[in-house]
Amino acid sequence: MNTLGKVAVIGGGSWATALAKLLLGNCDRIGWYIHRADRIADFIRYGHNPVYLSDVSFDTSRIDFTDDVNEACRDARTLVMVIPSPYFKDTVDKITVDISNHNVVSAVKGIVPDANRIVTDYCADRFGCRPENMLVIGGPCHAEEVALDRLSYLTIGCPDLDKSREFSALLAGKRMKTIVSDDVEGIEYGAVLKNVYAIAAGIVGGMKMGDNFLAMMVCNAIREMGRFVDAIAPLPGRDIDRSAYLGDLLVTAYSRFSRNHNFGSMIGKGYSVKAAMMEMEMVAEGYYGTKCIFDINREGPGVEMPILDCVHAILYRGRTPRQAIAAITDTFS
Repeated sequence: MNTLGKVAVIGGGSWATALAKLLLGNCDRIGWYIHRADRIADFIRYGHNPVYLSDVSFDTSRIDFTDDVNEACRDARTLVMVIPSPYFKDTVDKITVDISNHNVVSAVKGIVPDANRIVTDYCADRFGCRPENMLVIGGPCHAEEVALDRLSYLTIGCPDLDKSREFSALLAGKRMKTIVSDDVEGIEYGAVLKNVYAIAAGIVGGMKMGDNFLAMMVCNAIREMGRFVDAIAPLPGRDIDRSAYLGDLLVTAYSRFSRNHNFGSMIGKGYSVKAAMMEMEMVAEGYYGTKCIFDINREGPGVEMPILDCVHAILYRGRTPRQAIAAITDTFS
């Protein structure tokens, strides 16, 4: 039984483009919302995204493009949200059609700023979407490696494991393996935190503190992630060493494709936060995630998170990387 119906991708960046490529491997056609009509026109003219992953070719006759988010939602049953978190609220708040019975898939890998909510929680509150229709896509997976057809793995989370398997089948292929999970909140919060820790890893790399210290930081980061996720979204049997948590952390902390690592590296080399952000061609989700998780932890569970606090001190409280890193080195074990 097909419970997913037509799938629409909401967003036009590199991750949206990679996911659209995977979906078209298993779907006859998809909808695709890209907010700029000129980019849609160029996409159709050239057969590829004119801005992101431009080496990936598409059969555009199988894509229903639109620059109207409500049209995309009306024509689809499953919405794959792939909007950078800073722009997520502005985009989805334009949705006026009823999507309460839609399947909503979060591939945002970030948190909704100001609202301080993960995407599935925000959609549940804003649109009345039901928990059993909420899915999340977790890593470890970079869009660039999907574009290069390198063997990759994705975890699909949904409280309804049958639906998780059904959506997983739409992404799976010879070079893409999928894993199912029922831990939607854990995967979402983990995806936010791994970006924070990737900034920390980049800072350490930019300061040339060495691989020994970096390994120690990442080792402590996964335990810190586990403490927070278990406190904010308890789930019996969660294994923080699974690929959706530890694997996603590792690839984001170490990969040359990691924009969060690269952002942190600039800061570690002496760039100001403002200058580093101006240099970035794409959004470093961890910048926004740092403040959101810091505020959530302060107002909620209050677990010990020295690495998060360190990154927050650098990005938002004017501490130098050297000062902030020095303050946490004795907390590692």
